[in-house]
Amino acid sequence: MIYLDYSSTTPISYDVLESFNKVSKEYIGNPNSLHNLGIKAKDLIDTATNQIGELLNISPQEIIYTSGATEANNLALIGVALANQKKGKHIIVSKLEHPSIYKICEYLETLDFKISYVDLTEDGLVDFDDLKKKIKSDTILVSICAVNSETGVRQPLKMIRQIVKKENKSCLIHSDMTQSLGKISLNLKDVDLASFSIHKVYGPKGIGILYKNENVKIIPIIHGSSKKNELHPGTPATPLIAAASKAIRLATQDLDRRETFIKRLNEKIIKELSNYKDIKINKTKYSIPHIINISLMNIKPETFIHAMEEYEIYLGTNTACSSGELSASVMAIYNDKKRASTTIRISLSYLTTTDEINQFLTHFKTVYNKLNTLIAV
Repeated sequence: MIYLDYSSTTPISYDVLESFNKVSKEYIGNPNSLHNLGIKAKDLIDTATNQIGELLNISPQEIIYTSGATEANNLALIGVALANQKKGKHIIVSKLEHPSIYKICEYLETLDFKISYVDLTEDGLVDFDDLKKKIKSDTILVSICAVNSETGVRQPLKMIRQIVKKENKSCLIHSDMTQSLGKISLNLKDVDLASFSIHKVYGPKGIGILYKNENVKIIPIIHGSSKKNELHPGTPATPLIAAASKAIRLATQDLDRRETFIKRLNEKIIKELSNYKDIKINKTKYSIPHIINISLMNIKPETFIHAMEEYEIYLGTNTACSSGELSASVMAIYNDKKRASTTIRISLSYLTTTDEINQFLTHFKTVYNKLNTLIAV
């Protein structure tokens, strides 16, 4: 099997799974309980949270556990909107966000919030001049993803923060950093809120994190009996939290070395696929090497993906959450509907081998030529 859909999800690492299993067996108490088993579980959660805080250079009090990045995005955007609606009802987002962000914006519009979409440059970066123009006195939030999940375009969050705070000091900044953790170095001081999903960094599904600066006030969107964590009430998932800590620690090791290796694989693939006349490479100079997006201009992506499955090679279309739909990100950058409707995403990992890429390219050629011949006939 050759797995090239790491941006969709990652296999859980052996060490992380081992931690999850051990905690599941040995820490059976409810962390909200007052007896010794509950205290033992609570202490483990506190230790894991402190470790995550150290790894991300934030305070443990700024960490909110969620079921994943989608819930974190909901809590961030809706929570901020409801908490700040007396200050204003204007929110700005980019045109390269995860589909969950747009769904949240659609919901907020039903509550009379106004959503503005900032323009992009030809390289896929947020247009700074347009961002300046769109920030008003009633703008309460700007949400810009750190790395686009389809094209890998990385946004300059530090510069974006400087612009936003200069135009409106009280405006908050959120970033969906789901595709950033474990791929690039992060500085959470560039934002006020950030969303993460642990299954993107070789951890289990069902656990995510919202970083919230301790000075930011938000309204809960889930309500329960817990007074200890009003923003995410209920029984804390001790095994998932312990696994999240282990996954983040392992994923943030040797970033430079891993990126150098992945870049070599990326260049090998790009060089080979650039020889195909009817394939467009959807990347800019700001795309990180972990994500390669291409358009098969004459072949349906789902047809190609299923054909590659016969060789046990697994690729993605755009984001897993909008698989098979028009790529909004490619459309936003290139304004080409055909290009945006024929995209395939090849996402790499430090686990990917050179031999796997060689096999992928060989079978890619076979499948592409076969499907192209059928179309020509």
